[in-house]
Amino acid sequence: MNSRSTKIIVDILMTVFLILSFIRWEGDATFHIIVGSACSLFFAVHVLIHRKWLKAVTKSCMAGKLNKKHKGKYVVNILLLIIWSVAIITGFLAIGYFVGGVERMAIFSRIHGISSRVGLVLIVVHAVQHWVQIKSYFGRRKAQKSESDV
Repeated sequence: MNSRSTKIIVDILMTVFLILSFIRWEGDATFHIIVGSACSLFFAVHVLIHRKWLKAVTKSCMAGKLNKKHKGKYVVNILLLIIWSVAIITGFLAIGYFVGGVERMAIFSRIHGISSRVGLVLIVVHAVQHWVQIKSYFGRRKAQKSESDV
């Protein structure tokens, strides 16, 4: 399950469903619920695939062994995990408002909207941090410096 191909496929599908989830819909929330559920599923699989990395880097961070660059990536990853967990949970809780008309659940819709937008900003930061790796997914590896270039 941890093959490079699996990681790439999960990341692509997670991104596609995330983009689809931001499409504005009027009235019937079915499309958003289905797409959001699929995005949530791929988010969970993504975290599952990277759980060993997350555990190892958390230990290194707590021990003060991460350099500044890796600490920045770690902080963004943890914020992504927290923000998207909030967005997913409140998204499912908001279904009661949209489908069942339960007014007191409208607050979950607001929290879901805000946390999703904050999460989107964090994803952009995350993508910038991992740009070299993302390009390598598509066969565009950063040119290796030869010994004569050093």
